[in-house]
Amino acid sequence: MAGGTFTISNGGVYGSLLSTPIINPPQSAILGMHSIQNRPMVVGGNIVARPMMYIALTYDHRLIDGREAVYFLRGVKDIVEDPRRLLLDI
Repeated sequence: MAGGTFTISNGGVYGSLLSTPIINPPQSAILGMHSIQNRPMVVGGNIVARPMMYIALTYDHRLIDGREAVYFLRGVKDIVEDPRRLLLDI
């Protein structure tokens, strides 16, 4: 790959649970998405199995401020949890 600025890496298809993606220059950031697995969550005071996926963002701090990176990750989380947000722009 040459000339890209942002990469999305889906290690989940290979069973990856968690990793730290590495930026390939001249890219500014890379988003790593991992396997979806049932994990224990507390819902209403009860422990229940819920599908969860870890995502990781590695970025060049010279170009991207940490606050904006966190806002971006929160946006990705919201869209993955409820895709209607993307379609309806809410």
